[in-house]
Amino acid sequence: MERTTCCVVGGGPAGLMLGLLLARAGVEVTVLEKHQDFLRDFRGDTVHPSTLRLLDELGLGEEFARIPFPRLEEMRMQIEGTTVVMADLRRIPGKHKYIAMVPQWDFLGLLAKAAAAEPAFTLRMCTAVTGLRKEGGRVTGVTYVDEDGTPGEIAADLTVGCDGRHSLVRREAGLRPEEFEVPMDVWQVRVDAPRGGVKEGRVFARFGGGQAAVTMDRGTYYQTSYLIEKGRDKELRDHDIQWFRDRLGGFFGWEPEVTDAIASWDDVKLLEVTMGRLPRWYAGGVLCIGDAAHTMSPVGGVGVNLAVQDAVAAARILAGPLREGTVCVHDLARVQKRRELPTSVSQKSQMGEHALLRQALAGTLDGNRLPAGLRLLRRVPFLRGVTAYVGGVGVRPEHAPDFARR
Repeated sequence: MERTTCCVVGGGPAGLMLGLLLARAGVEVTVLEKHQDFLRDFRGDTVHPSTLRLLDELGLGEEFARIPFPRLEEMRMQIEGTTVVMADLRRIPGKHKYIAMVPQWDFLGLLAKAAAAEPAFTLRMCTAVTGLRKEGGRVTGVTYVDEDGTPGEIAADLTVGCDGRHSLVRREAGLRPEEFEVPMDVWQVRVDAPRGGVKEGRVFARFGGGQAAVTMDRGTYYQTSYLIEKGRDKELRDHDIQWFRDRLGGFFGWEPEVTDAIASWDDVKLLEVTMGRLPRWYAGGVLCIGDAAHTMSPVGGVGVNLAVQDAVAAARILAGPLREGTVCVHDLARVQKRRELPTSVSQKSQMGEHALLRQALAGTLDGNRLPAGLRLLRRVPFLRGVTAYVGGVGVRPEHAPDFARR
């Protein structure tokens, strides 16, 4: 049987960041990722200002800056004929006054490369965790199958679930989230950017006529999320694909040559939106962070940032106990206590935005009679910096621990 000090399940932003930081602390850590690479579309492709600052602190900022990416500086919403600037990142303090629109595989590749330079770090790709090892009610590691289908076991002092919204670690540990109601699911589709489109570096949301969609300008293409009422995916896909092309093109004013690139419904990916939070993120020998602990709505694109911040807090709190072989549930509780407030604030903010989406999908959101909060954003530019700070930096942002700085 193999052994490691900390077994991290999931090679996403939280898992690789946690692995890198713990390895820099001298903790033996093994990250298990079920896929053979990081190349997957429609993942969180936004790197927020607080994460950009963190990369600087880790000595990775210059290498990250060499990745070509558009900068998102402004978030806009159009409700029928009325435009509201929801957030202006140019108003926030600090060096990075933008969100970097970077494919997640580039971000993960950077973290994996940096972690591979640490002797205490191991990354195992094509390794799917199948369950948790338990002794006396305490989690003592994982079982897995490798790319050849060969089963194995890894014993660990601590197992950390960073395996996303459908977390196997969470389920096998008997941790049950409190689920929150959401009004929508999302169709995700990529189209080439038309000439004369929105300015590069913006997110543009559009509401009207019972429709709602958000497009992220990625320079050469638009990554577009088209919102549908919760649970209506199968019913709406009974339409011919031309029905969707016409709706999307008409909504954004895109010519047929743009939307014709959507060849079939296979090009339209469904994200079944869920939002919830574990009352308790841990049990004996196991901890969940990121989406495994608190599933986020895609609204605002804050999920990746929260997951990275969770990983930083966990590394700072747990590195010492893991090195000393004394990690216990009290230490795991400290991680939840540190990260529960930022998570709660972000989810409450998303719930407020969901109220707007309900009205938009019902066709009752009127550009001539905006809600009070949107009217304030139009009248008081300073508030656009406040919303940008909350979304781009967040409540209780985490800094790199001293042991991880380079």
